[in-house]
Amino acid sequence: MGLWRDVILRYHTVNKIKQLLVYDCELWRNEEIDRGLDREEIKSVVEDFVRSGHGEWEDAAKTRIKVLWKKPEELASDLYLWAERNGFIGQVCTLYELSAGEDAEGASFEGADDELIRRALKILEDQGQCTIFKGDTSEEDGVKFF
Repeated sequence: MGLWRDVILRYHTVNKIKQLLVYDCELWRNEEIDRGLDREEIKSVVEDFVRSGHGEWEDAAKTRIKVLWKKPEELASDLYLWAERNGFIGQVCTLYELSAGEDAEGASFEGADDELIRRALKILEDQGQCTIFKGDTSEEDGVKFF
């Protein structure tokens, strides 16, 4: 199962895909060798993926998974390291800048789900490493790193 977790995570991260449609994913079928997973195998793979902490069910029917490119704790660490390396300690930046700004290009959180970034920032805030400010819109919400 570990290999499947790695394949799912790598595929979604590299392609910046934030959602996995459980029974409509090209990863389950290899046309070249005419092989694929059946529904029960798919179910086992995705349930393991969710248990690993890299996915969360989006619906009660368990047909959609929000793919967490990084676990919130990992992302929190990446965000703080990024802030240190890019001179943002003591500075304020918007959540938009974190997910789509120039300084975030190539970072592990570039293009990440806003909710996931917020969860990671909340971890940092609880550790006293940042504070989160409300803006006029969610994209204008800001964070100051300490």
